[in-house]
Amino acid sequence: MGIHGNATCVMNYDGAVGYLLGEEHKGLRTMFIMMNAARLGVAVQGLSQGTVAYQNAVAYCQERLQGRSLTGAKHPDLAADPIIVHPDIRRMLMTVRVFQEGARALAYWAGLQVDITRKHPDPETRRKADDLLGLLTPVMKTYFTDTGFTATNLCLQCFGGHGYIAQWGMEQFVRDARITQIYEGANGIQALDLVGRKLPANKGRAIQFFFTVVGGFCEKYENNAALSPFVKPLTEALERLVTATQWLMRHAISNPDNGGAVSMDYLYMVALVALGYQWAQVARICENQLSNPDDDSFDRRFYQNKLVCAGFFMDKVLPETMTHLARIEAGADSLMRLDAEVF
Repeated sequence: MGIHGNATCVMNYDGAVGYLLGEEHKGLRTMFIMMNAARLGVAVQGLSQGTVAYQNAVAYCQERLQGRSLTGAKHPDLAADPIIVHPDIRRMLMTVRVFQEGARALAYWAGLQVDITRKHPDPETRRKADDLLGLLTPVMKTYFTDTGFTATNLCLQCFGGHGYIAQWGMEQFVRDARITQIYEGANGIQALDLVGRKLPANKGRAIQFFFTVVGGFCEKYENNAALSPFVKPLTEALERLVTATQWLMRHAISNPDNGGAVSMDYLYMVALVALGYQWAQVARICENQLSNPDDDSFDRRFYQNKLVCAGFFMDKVLPETMTHLARIEAGADSLMRLDAEVF
C-alpha cells in the first residue's frame, strides 16, 4: 500500500556493529518515553486524516445531485437534490463529524494533562495527570486510528464510484490512514497494554481516577433537566464500563486468555466513555451560552449545532458500549475453542 508521502526504505543490519547507549537493560524503558509521545501524535494523525476526508466529502455531498429527498424535493428548481438530503449520507457524515469533534476535545484534554505533568506545582496533581495520560495514551492511539480509518472509508463511500478512483484523492486518505493502526505499536498491542499494564498498575489507581472524574461530572449534573439527554446516557455507559472492569478483575487473572480476548472491546468502552464525557462537557458549555436568550453577542447557531451533534453521539454512538460489554462478558471460550490446525 505504501505511505506515498514518506521517503521509506528497507534497511538491513546483518553483520553490523552495535554500540551501547545509556545504561544496560534500560533501553526499552527509555524508548517508551519517545514511544508514548509518538502514540499521541499518531492518534492525532488518525483524527486528522478522518477530518480532511470529512471536509472533502461534505463539499461533494453539498454539490452532487442525485435523486430526491424521501420527504419531498428540497430543491425543486434543480434536476435533483444534493445527496446530502439522503438519510444514509447523513448517517455517514454525522458519524464522522461527532467522532472528529469529540476526539479533538479529548486530544486537547490529553494535551492539558501533558502540561500539568510538567508544570503544575502540586506533586499530587502532577501524579494524577500522569496516571490519566498513561491510561488514555493506548486508548487514543487505537480508537483515533481505527475510527480515523473507518471515517476515511465512510467519506469515500459518500463519493460512490467516484471515490474509488485517484482523481478525487479520497482513496489516498484511505491508504494513508491504514498505517496509523500499525505503527508505533499495532492497535492490538495497545489494547493488551491497557488491560495488562495500565489497568492493574498501582492497584487500578488510574482507572479509578478516571471513574472519579467522569462519575463526579455525572453526579454534579444528574438533576439538571437541560443536560439530562447527555448526562443520563453517559452515566449508563460509565456503569457498563465499571461492570466490564469488575469482570476483568474476576476473570482475567484466572484465565489470561480472557484478558486478551476482550482487550479491544474494553479499550473501545473506555474510549467511548471518554468521548461521551467530552461531549457532555460540550453540551454543558453550550447550554450555559444559550441560557440567556437576550444575549446576541455570539453565534447562537454554532452552539445549537454542537448540541445536535452531542445528541447524535449519545443516541447513535455511545450505545455501542452495550455491545462491547456483551462481548466482554462472553469471555474467551468461543474465541479459543477451535484447534489451531483447523484454521
